[in-house]
Amino acid sequence: MEKCDVLVIGAGPGGLAAAKGAKEAGAERVVVLERDSCAGGILNQCIHDGFGLIRYHDQLTGPEYAIRAEKEAIEAGAEILTGHQVIRISDKREVKAASREGLKTFQTGAVILATGCRERTRGAISIPGSRPAGVFTAGVVQNFVNVRNIMPGKRVVILGSGDIGMIMARRLTLEGADVKAVVEILPEPAGLARNVVQCLYDYNIPLLCSHTVSRIIGERKLKAVEISGVGPDRKPVSGTEETVECDALVLSVGLIPENEIAGTAGVRLDEKTNGTMTDEYMRTSVPGIFSCGNSHRIMDLADFVSQQGELAGKNAAAYLKGTEMRPWDGARSARLKKGYPLPGTVTCTLCPNGCQIRWDGKGYDGNKCPRGAGFAEQERTAPKRMLTTTVRTKDGKLLPVRTDKAVDKKKLFTIMGCMRQVHPAMPVKCGEEIFRFADVSVISTANMV
Repeated sequence: MEKCDVLVIGAGPGGLAAAKGAKEAGAERVVVLERDSCAGGILNQCIHDGFGLIRYHDQLTGPEYAIRAEKEAIEAGAEILTGHQVIRISDKREVKAASREGLKTFQTGAVILATGCRERTRGAISIPGSRPAGVFTAGVVQNFVNVRNIMPGKRVVILGSGDIGMIMARRLTLEGADVKAVVEILPEPAGLARNVVQCLYDYNIPLLCSHTVSRIIGERKLKAVEISGVGPDRKPVSGTEETVECDALVLSVGLIPENEIAGTAGVRLDEKTNGTMTDEYMRTSVPGIFSCGNSHRIMDLADFVSQQGELAGKNAAAYLKGTEMRPWDGARSARLKKGYPLPGTVTCTLCPNGCQIRWDGKGYDGNKCPRGAGFAEQERTAPKRMLTTTVRTKDGKLLPVRTDKAVDKKKLFTIMGCMRQVHPAMPVKCGEEIFRFADVSVISTANMV
């Protein structure tokens, strides 16, 4: 049996920040158990930018954010053990985990649950029809395309307009797929306004709100889906059906906190959301067990997950020392606008304010800083985009990369075509230049050996 002061379950953004917070607050031995082979969690397959605006005041991709978070935890003195699947927590805070070395038991003073979330599947929303191959969740497709170099299909329909659904619509389009439509049951998009513009409008991808997939068609393989308009009760309206041929249906229909491990300890869960029930100090119903991030409640930004994780770590250390804890500000939330962008406006993406800036023919209105006016002017006259994608290395692995600056959005497909011919040799460090297109440098966003 190993002993530690604080044990963190999960090495995603919440878990890494919790470990950092616990060490900085005085906990002696802090251990993070992660079931995957590397730290970072879902961040490692989120190769798009938009992370870190709040926590690091920078535009980072998911892998870049993960590298910074892991470095902070290690420099603070936390131990990160990958390849460790936690299977049970006892009422005496004994944590059992399976690893390649066998079953391990950790006796800890405090536990922090940072187990994240999982996706809702087809079964959760009960789409009628057959059960052919070709129906995926958005996270699985993201892993296929960004990590495994597998295209799920050539003609794609996406159900759900959350951020991941819209981001994958753009990603699949850049990789050559024909995204027939993004279908949303609500009257407005569920994700950020900036993603409506940069992921859908930029690529002329149809967005069908107040619609849903009412039937799946195909025997062994998906052949088509039936799309129907919905009424105020969100049920399909007879007579509005339209059949759309496709070979892949991507479901982006919500996330559920993952708390099977919490259940083994008797932690009280919210019956509606499956999230852990905590007080303002992130303490669960079981003494000595804390929870943070998406295992507690689904959050819009990884930055907020990290902030809450860091607070949970500090409070866990305070719990052990018997000192005062700090409360979480429950009103803290993303300030970026969701839904449709306001007519005639530009959604600024330079900071979390997400200003909706309007050009009145003489000047700009709605921006809270001069940078916003500059962004809106660029968007009105010569819009630019950061390109994030992957390249295949000489040994066949996928390396996430991005341009070092925003480029003319008309050149995105040209740069993509050039990068398909680039196959860098290993090892590669994050930030290393692997390709140059005119005055644009394409850099690695991950470390790969």
